[in-house]
Amino acid sequence: MIKVVRGNPTPEELAAALAVVRARAAAAAAPPGPPMPPEQWSDPGRIARQGTRRPGPRSWARTYWPA
Repeated sequence: MIKVVRGNPTPEELAAALAVVRARAAAAAAPPGPPMPPEQWSDPGRIARQGTRRPGPRSWARTYWPA
């Protein structure tokens, strides 16, 4: 049950809020995916898949660790 305590939301605002609540509830109820096999834990390609790094101040410190 959802109850509006304060304010007067439009039907669109109420539908959007309800969609967010339902999506979060569905994500929390979903079973987690299969765990990563231990042989892939240290795979350097897993880190590289995070995207390319952009140059800038202290970019050298971000070259290895994912953002």
